[in-house]
Amino acid sequence: MPRSRPQPLLSLWFLLLIAATANALHFYLDANEKRCFLEEIPTDTVVEGHYKALEWSEQEQKYIENPNLGILVEVDELATGHSVVRTRGPHDSRFTFTSHEAGDHSICLSSTSEASWGTTTHIRLYLDIVVGSTKPDREKDRSHVTELSSKLRDLNQKLEDIRREQQYQREREANFRNLSETTNSRAVWYSIAQIVVLVLTCAWQLRHLKRFFEDRKM
Repeated sequence: MPRSRPQPLLSLWFLLLIAATANALHFYLDANEKRCFLEEIPTDTVVEGHYKALEWSEQEQKYIENPNLGILVEVDELATGHSVVRTRGPHDSRFTFTSHEAGDHSICLSSTSEASWGTTTHIRLYLDIVVGSTKPDREKDRSHVTELSSKLRDLNQKLEDIRREQQYQREREANFRNLSETTNSRAVWYSIAQIVVLVLTCAWQLRHLKRFFEDRKM
């Protein structure tokens, strides 16, 4: 595979010279390989990093994006051994942290693609880091909360629509029940009226026949 191998990077201080500056670089990473950098960061300093990983494609003979490729980011305070960041992200993502103690910090990146284990996968990793010039994007951090709130509002609206539909169906059912009861009541009274008419008709016919026979003296 034709590609050049860069010299190993000694430390991140070569890239992050002073706070409030943005720095970008790219380096190469093989499967199961971890690259670590050292950076001396003051206390309560915000560090934001953006990385993008491309995987070498033998078929296309170039570096391409692989959605299955993931990157593990680990940031540790060397003086205290405290783990500041340990996150797994997609091939193109960001990470942000605030230093709690002044001193050297170890920033390590490695591949987490399952398909890379046991293979000779080659990765080109672009890294852009900003130290001290940004604050945590709280609106972005709350984006998932906003999305969840929006989904909850949609669910509440759907529940309200369902309740209204149920109330409408209950009202229709009540109206139908009242109409059925009214219809049944009228049918009963109509049947009673028919029986009364039949009884009166039979009585009139019997009376008429009786007079007929009396007139004939039968």
